[in-house]
Amino acid sequence: MTRLAQTTGLTDVQQEILSTVRDFVDKEIIPVATQLEHRDEYPTEIVEGLKELGLFGLMIPEEYGGLGESLLTYALCVEEIARGWMSVSGIINTHFIVAYMLKQHGTQEQKDTFLPRMALGEVRGAFSMSEPALGSDVSAITSKGVRDGEEYVLNGQKMWLTNGGTSSLVAVLCRSDEGHPEGTAPHKSMTTFLVEKEPGFGEVRPGLTIPGKIDKMGYKGVDTTELIMDGLRIPANRVLGGTTGRGFYQMMDGVEVGRVNVAARGCGVAQRAFELGVSYAQQRQTFGKPIAQHQAIQFKLAEMATKVEAAHAMMVNAARKKDSGERNDLEAGMAKYLASEYCKEVVEDAFRIHGGYGFSKEYEIERLYREAPMLLIGEGTAEIQKMIIGRRLLEEYRFQG
Repeated sequence: MTRLAQTTGLTDVQQEILSTVRDFVDKEIIPVATQLEHRDEYPTEIVEGLKELGLFGLMIPEEYGGLGESLLTYALCVEEIARGWMSVSGIINTHFIVAYMLKQHGTQEQKDTFLPRMALGEVRGAFSMSEPALGSDVSAITSKGVRDGEEYVLNGQKMWLTNGGTSSLVAVLCRSDEGHPEGTAPHKSMTTFLVEKEPGFGEVRPGLTIPGKIDKMGYKGVDTTELIMDGLRIPANRVLGGTTGRGFYQMMDGVEVGRVNVAARGCGVAQRAFELGVSYAQQRQTFGKPIAQHQAIQFKLAEMATKVEAAHAMMVNAARKKDSGERNDLEAGMAKYLASEYCKEVVEDAFRIHGGYGFSKEYEIERLYREAPMLLIGEGTAEIQKMIIGRRLLEEYRFQG
């Protein structure tokens, strides 16, 4: 075994893409990630490099200028990028979810308008469901879109937009009662609106304000923001798919593949934490020998490596299930839950191996220790994943009495 988390059955093209991304991560991301993270600086040069590699169009069909690759290929690339710096994988993830939603649910005009520019990274995406008073309870959203002739008027406040400032296209979920009589189930009266805007902060178009970046414990560099709509007018042809009332299902489809992405991020961060831990353990000496020769440390390394392998296997399985066209909410939920929990544990063990130096900002593990908790929350908390898993298991193992 030369390294952990190997994937069997990849094509030559997939292996070439992954090798290219891995080299980019080793040369262009890892050497500067901690410095940029400590300054909370957006990684402009890294993003430009990813654009040149075609990563922003990895899953966009070739007819729109993308590479037309699978979710598995994308997830494995995300794993490599997160190994370098998780914030960079977040920049790509939200863009990817919007592109995926357009590909799966957009009208032909919407696909023709946005996907070619998204493939080049000229248009970068963000998506917005959460609000200040809610997160996982999507059905309780209060942001609203009301029809006014050939336009919709949007009002409300959104929260936790990754790429909120740097994006130029935001998929925003709002309540829209048009055509949905009173008493309609909440999830059947939601619509996804495609909101175009200028990158930046403040009033980025009439009726739309992106306040400054939210100051976070970790996951720095990438801009996380609010979004405030106050009489925001958008054309009726910017309803995703052209029909109201389908927004909840469109968003959940995007989040489902997003959960595979978060699982991949967990795998990448955990793998980097293992690399740091196993390297430090062979350099640091106590009682006359490297700490890697102490049984207690070997036990830790064994547990860490096993968790990295297990999480990677579940992530790959979830991606392949989605690529096959089958329902994968059970597998995606399991992969996201396990990978994020194991990531936290592997990072903490690597932190413990570093001893007091793990607490120093001079060591990379300090950054990982602050980044891992975000994965426990992003794309649904552990509790939400367990609800999804439990319900699906009861469907599969229905008691026949």
